Amino acid sequence: MKSLLALASLVLLAACGSGGPPPPDWRTDSADLIERYQKHALLGDNTLAERYFQQAVAATGGAGRVAETARLWLVRCATRRAMLIDDPCAEYADLARVAPDATDQAYYRFVTLQWEGLDVSRLPRQHQDLLRAPPGRRAEILGRIDDPLARLLDAGLLVMRREADATTLALATETASSQGWRQPLLTFLKLQQKQAAARGDAAELVQLDRRIQLVEKSLFNAPR
Repeated sequence: MKSLLALASLVLLAACGSGGPPPPDWRTDSADLIERYQKHALLGDNTLAERYFQQAVAATGGAGRVAETARLWLVRCATRRAMLIDDPCAEYADLARVAPDATDQAYYRFVTLQWEGLDVSRLPRQHQDLLRAPPGRRAEILGRIDDPLARLLDAGLLVMRREADATTLALATETASSQGWRQPLLTFLKLQQKQAAARGDAAELVQLDRRIQLVEKSLFNAPR
């Protein structure tokens, strides 16, 4: 299964390529488990997602790998921020003091909106154009991002920075909808609902209300 989050440093958790010794179990287990975490977190299967995340942390922690454990917390933080959960990434920051990594630190600054003076070249390529664009044109960049979760993350960060317009919310909503990611879909639908109410757009409100009801019903019936 393709990785849901294009975090370049996460490659370090994946299985090694052919031609060398097989990777240790902790490495392959943690890569698989963090991907499962992301999948279920985005679906709103919160109990299952948390179980997979704790198992991933146990895999790297059991091997005494501080940097890799920190990276798991960073992936978690980015995933939650893609869902517009204002996670401060405190666990990553605490572990990173012991085992700092320049690439991970750049990504941490990116997802926590510390963009001033950030070395953009250290970020995954699909996020670089967003930071290089002037604030008024960042929303235009979103449609060019191929990876759905990277696109959703960037949209969420623009919302947090109060740079998101109606087009940003529409694109984020469609991204979450096309992937079936109930948790962020509900959040972005409700943001669109507020905008429609402010405009007095009764027809759009009816449509959004119906979509919200469908997603809420699905989330209610999801595993907890």
